[in-house]
Amino acid sequence: MKKSRKVEVEIPPTPDMQAEAAAYAAGYRHVCGIDEAGRGPLAGPVVAAAVILPQGYSLPGLTDSKKLTAAKRETLYRHLMADNSVIKCVAEASVQEIDKLNILRATHLAMARAAQGLTPVADFCLIDGLAVPGFPLPSQNMVKGDARSLSIAAASILAKVTRDHYMTELAKQYPQYGFERHAGYGTKAHLEAIRTHGITIHHRRTFAPVAQMELPLGV
Repeated sequence: MKKSRKVEVEIPPTPDMQAEAAAYAAGYRHVCGIDEAGRGPLAGPVVAAAVILPQGYSLPGLTDSKKLTAAKRETLYRHLMADNSVIKCVAEASVQEIDKLNILRATHLAMARAAQGLTPVADFCLIDGLAVPGFPLPSQNMVKGDARSLSIAAASILAKVTRDHYMTELAKQYPQYGFERHAGYGTKAHLEAIRTHGITIHHRRTFAPVAQMELPLGV
C-alpha cells in the first residue's frame, strides 16, 4: 500500500476545489472525492461514489446533497452523469456484506470499490467523514467534506441519487414496504410494514430494529 502524504487545506465557506488543488500541487495526478449514502437505513445496500472533476470545474448549484431538494439532486445527477469530462464510478456493498462485516467496514469496502473502479484509478482520495484505516489508496479524510470539496459534493449526489433509484425500483417488487418514500430508513411506516409483513432479503438482519423484532424472513 502506498504511503499517503499529508495535504493541508483550509476550510472553505462553500464547496470548491481548494482541497483538490492542494493535492495536485503536492504531486498527485488523479484526485477524487468520495462519499457514501445509506449507512443508516434498515434495508438496501450502502452506496459509494468516487468522482474526479476536471481542474477548474464548475456546475451551478453543486453542493452537499443533503442541502438539495430531490428535484435539484436529480438535475445535478443528470448533468454529472452526462458530462464525459467528469470521471466517476459508483459502487456498493450488499446487505449480505453489511451483515457479515458490519456497516462501517462495508461502507469502507464500497468506497474502495468506487475509487478503484475509476479509469484512470485515483492516486489520491478525499474522503468525506472520518479517516478510513487501511484504505488501499493514498487518502485524506475531510469532516463535512461534502460541504467543503466540490468533488466530494459531486460524489455525494451520485451516491444518494443512485441509491434512491435503487430503492424506488425495489419498491416495485415490494410495494407494501414503501421503499420509494423512505429509502429503507426506519420510519414509523417502515417499522409497521415490517411488523405486518416480516422482513425481506433486502433488510439488514444485524440492525437492531430488525433483529429485535425476531420475525421470520418474508418475501
